[in-house]
Amino acid sequence: MSGDIDDKPQPLIEHLIELRQRLLWAVGAFFVAFLVCFYFAKQLFNLLVLPFKWSVEWAGLTHRNVELIYTAPQEFFFTQIKVAMFGALVIAFPVIAQQVYKFVAPGLYKNERAAFLPFLIASPILFLIGAGLVYFFFTPMVMWFFLAMEQGGGEGQVSIQLLPKVSEYLSLIMSLIFAFGLVFQLPVVSSLLVRAGFITSQTLKEKRKYAIVIAFVVAAVLTPPDPVSQIGLALPAILLYEISIYTARLIERQRASVSNAQDAENEVAATQGEAD
Repeated sequence: MSGDIDDKPQPLIEHLIELRQRLLWAVGAFFVAFLVCFYFAKQLFNLLVLPFKWSVEWAGLTHRNVELIYTAPQEFFFTQIKVAMFGALVIAFPVIAQQVYKFVAPGLYKNERAAFLPFLIASPILFLIGAGLVYFFFTPMVMWFFLAMEQGGGEGQVSIQLLPKVSEYLSLIMSLIFAFGLVFQLPVVSSLLVRAGFITSQTLKEKRKYAIVIAFVVAAVLTPPDPVSQIGLALPAILLYEISIYTARLIERQRASVSNAQDAENEVAATQGEAD
C-alpha cells in the first residue's frame, strides 16, 4: 500500500513552506477576484436585486418603482465590500479547492484520491444548484410574501410600503444562498462518511425521523422567521436526505462487488498455488 502514495518523507519545515505557498496562491486568487468584483460591485448588487423586482411583478405592483435605501453614510459602501467578498469567494473557490487538494493529495493512496476527486467536483455544483434555487425561486417567493403585508392607505389607513435597506436585503439573500448551499452538501458529506465507514445506509434509514425534525429546526434557525422560507428549506433538505440514503446504498453495493471480486481472485490464486 505504501507504494501507492506519491508523498515522500519531508521535514516539517518543508511541509510548512508548501502550506504557505498554497495559502498564498489561495489568498492571491481571492484578492484578485475581490478587486474585480469590487469594481463591478454596483452591477453585482443590481443582479442580486432582480429577485426583488420579480416579486414586485408577482405581487401585481408593476406601477411602483423598486427602491432600496441606506440610512447610514457608510452603509452602501460596506454593502459593496460584502458583495465583492461574496463574489470573490465564488470565483476563487476553484483555485482554493485546487490548492487544498494539491496539498492533501500526495498523502493519499491512489484509490483514496480517485474517491475524493468526484466529491471535490460535485460539491461546488451542488452549491450552485442550491444558490440557483434561492435566486430564481425562493427569494422572489419570500419577498412576495413580505410585499403582501403592505398597506395601500386611504380613509382610516396609513400607507405602509416595503423599503428594504441595502444591507438588510443583502444579508437576507446571502443567508438564504449559504443556507441552501450548505444543505445541498448533504449527499456529499454523507457519501464521504459512508466511504470512510462511519455510517451505513441502514443507519441513515433508521435515523430518518430524527433527520426530518432536525431539517425543520435548522430551517427555522438559518432562514428568516416566515413559514415560506422555512418550509422551502426543510423540504429540499428532507429530499436530499433520501438521496443520501440511495447513494449510500450504491456505495455499499460497489464496495461489496469489489470485495467479492477480490475474494474470487484470491481463491483462484490459492487454487493455482495448490496445483503448482
